[in-house]
Amino acid sequence: MNTTTEKSVLGQMPSVPAISATSTTSTQNLALWLLAAGVAALVVLVDHMIDGWADTHVLASWLALWVVAVLAILALRGVTRMLAQGVITGLDNWSAGVARRRADERLWAMAQTDTRMMRDLQTAMDRAEDTSSPAADLTTLMSRRAARILKNRMHYI
Repeated sequence: MNTTTEKSVLGQMPSVPAISATSTTSTQNLALWLLAAGVAALVVLVDHMIDGWADTHVLASWLALWVVAVLAILALRGVTRMLAQGVITGLDNWSAGVARRRADERLWAMAQTDTRMMRDLQTAMDRAEDTSSPAADLTTLMSRRAARILKNRMHYI
């Protein structure tokens, strides 16, 4: 047992293989649930369709339902896997966007109380905004900053 692992400020961070294994497991579980729901829906639909005929042909209707179930599993297996991967990818992207937005809001809230951090953020935004031509003098730099402040409606700060 390794007792010398260092903990970060945020606690023990999971390794990359653990994250990918969790994603694969959740994708497989979602695909399995979607497959089960699709097969169940098709079996119920076919059961309603052959309900009147099934009273006299019990064994044939039972076999027909099993054939429908097996064919539905074979037909829907790939579709549900692709659908589950798309849903999980979409949810991952959405949650990453929410996390980024929250982090930006926290950073902005901290920057509003700390002048050094606000100055660093403004400098970084100035550099990122117009990298094609560096400011030749202080007047150009200040006019760019004023234009950015008005454009982003940050003049209330």
